[in-house]
Amino acid sequence: MIKLATVSPCYNEEEVLRHSVERLTALFERMIAEGQISSDSMMVFVNDGSRDNTWQMISELHRENKYVRGINLSRNVGHQNAIFAGMMTARNWADAVITIDADLQDDIECIPQMVKNFEEGNDIVYGVKVSRQADPFMKRMSAMAFYKLQNSMGVESVYNHADFRLMSKRALDMLADYKETNLYLRGLIPQIGLKSTTVDDVISERYAGTSKYTLKKMLNLALNGITAFSVKPMYAITYLGVLFLIITFCIAIYVVRAIILGTAVPGWSSMILSIWLVGGFVILCIGITGIYIGKIFNEVKHRPLYHIQEILD
Repeated sequence: MIKLATVSPCYNEEEVLRHSVERLTALFERMIAEGQISSDSMMVFVNDGSRDNTWQMISELHRENKYVRGINLSRNVGHQNAIFAGMMTARNWADAVITIDADLQDDIECIPQMVKNFEEGNDIVYGVKVSRQADPFMKRMSAMAFYKLQNSMGVESVYNHADFRLMSKRALDMLADYKETNLYLRGLIPQIGLKSTTVDDVISERYAGTSKYTLKKMLNLALNGITAFSVKPMYAITYLGVLFLIITFCIAIYVVRAIILGTAVPGWSSMILSIWLVGGFVILCIGITGIYIGKIFNEVKHRPLYHIQEILD
C-alpha cells in the first residue's frame, strides 16, 4: 500500500475547510479499508497568508483528526508558490502527492483511480476537466480561449488541466531541480517527461464562500504561463516591425505620387492618427519586451519562493 498525501493551498478558506476535511476523511477511510492506501496517509493544508481564521482552524483540525497536517507560510506568496511549498514538503512524507484546491470543486472520486494509475507505473496523473458547468460562463470561455492561445504559442501543457494532479516522489524530486522564480506548474510539470496519464474530472459547485482566484489573478497566471515558456511574442514584435516598415514604404509611394499629380491635400488629422497608431504599437512592443526583461530580473536574484513559519506534523 502506498502512503498518500493530498496538498491543498488555502487562502481565506475557513468557510469550507471543515467540510472539505470531512469529505477527504471519509474517502481516506474507505481507501484504507479497501487496501488502496496506508493508514498513515495524510491531508496537508498550506495556509497562504490567510487573513481569516484559516490557520487556527487547520490547527484545530490537526488536533482532532489524525490525517490532518498543516504548513503555515510566513506571508501570502500566491497559489502556485503555495502548491509548490506543499509538494516540496510533503514529498518527504509520502510515496505520492495529490494537489487539490481546498474547496474540493475537483472530483475527489478521481483519487482512487489516480492511485490505481500510479500503481500501474504512472509517475504523473493529470485531472482533466470534462465538464465545467459549475464554473461561471465567463470563466469557462476565458479558460478555453487561454488554452487555445497557450497551445498556439507552443507552450507544452495538458488541455483543460489545472492543478489537480498526482505526482510520485520521483517526479517531485525531479521538479525540485527546476529553480524558476516565475512558477507555472501546468507548463513545468509536463517537461519532466515521466510516464503519465489522465483521469476525467467533473467540476462541482463550491460548498460555501466564493473563489479567491479573481480575474486579475487568472490573467496574471495566463500571462506568466505564456511568457515563462514561449518567446513567440518577441518574434511577433519583430514581424510587427517589418509590417510597419512595409506600410510606411507604401505610404511613402502614395505621398510621392500625390505630390507629382498635385493631388496632395494638406491636413493634420491623418498625421495625428498615424502618430497615435504607431506610438501605441511601439509602447505595446516595449511593454512586451519589458515583461521579459522583468522576468529575467526576478530570475537572476534567486530569491526564495516562500518561507515556512510553522509545520504541524
